[in-house]
Amino acid sequence: MHTALIPWLDPENIIAAAGPWALVVVCLIVFAETGLLVGFLLPGDTLLIISGLLTHTSLVFGVDIWWVCLAIGLAAFVGGEVGYLIGHKFGPRIFERKESGLFSVKNVERTNAFFDRFGALAVILARFVPIVRTFTPVAAGVGHMNYRKYTLYNLIGALIWGVGLTYFGFLIGYIPPVANFVQSYIDVILIGAVVLTLIPTLWHYFQSSRKAKRAAAAGEDVVTDEAEAEHLVLDQDVFERGPRHEEQ
Repeated sequence: MHTALIPWLDPENIIAAAGPWALVVVCLIVFAETGLLVGFLLPGDTLLIISGLLTHTSLVFGVDIWWVCLAIGLAAFVGGEVGYLIGHKFGPRIFERKESGLFSVKNVERTNAFFDRFGALAVILARFVPIVRTFTPVAAGVGHMNYRKYTLYNLIGALIWGVGLTYFGFLIGYIPPVANFVQSYIDVILIGAVVLTLIPTLWHYFQSSRKAKRAAAAGEDVVTDEAEAEHLVLDQDVFERGPRHEEQ
C-alpha cells in the first residue's frame, strides 16, 4: 500500500469524503458541460478517462465499470436533451446578452460553423470538441432541429463519448506499468488532470474577458441585440444534410 504525496487527494480519502456521491458529482459535471451554457468551463474528456482508469485501479466509485459507464452516458444524454429544450424554449433570446468571459458570440459562431461543415452529424462529433459540445445542443434547439432526429444523434454521441471514453480509461488500467503508476501516484495524476483541464479553460475565459473589456472601453458594441441574436439562428437545411465536402 502506497503513501500518497498529498493525503487529501488520495482516492481513499476522496471516497471517504464523497462516499456514495462521488459518481453523482462526476455525472453532474458531465451534465452541466453538455446541458448548461456555462458548462464549457468544466472538465470533460480528461474527467471521463480518469474516472474509468480509477474504476479499474481503485474501484473509486464502489461499483462495476458498466454502472459507471451507464451513469456517465445517461448524464451526457440528459444534459444534451436539457440543452436542446433550453434553446427550443427561449429561442434566439438566449443569445441576447453582453459579451463576457462566460458568453462569447465567437463560441456560438464556432458552433454554427461546425454545424455548417458536418450537418446533423455535428451533434455526435461535437461531443469530442471542447466548448462546441456545450453550445451544440442549445444551437440545435434554437434552430428547431427535428427533435426525434436530434435525440437519436444525441443518444449516439452520449454513448460514444460518455461510455466510450470512460471504458477506454478502464482498459488503460490493464497495462501493468500504467496501473502501477496510477496506484502509486494517484494524487499527482489528479493534480495533473485538473491542471491540464483548467489551463486552457482559464486561458480562454480570461482572453475572452479581456477582449470584451477592451471592446467596451473602445466604445464598441458588446451587447448582442435581438437582430444580432436572430442572425445566429441556424437554417433548417443545415440539420437535414450530411457533412459538407470542401473542394480541393
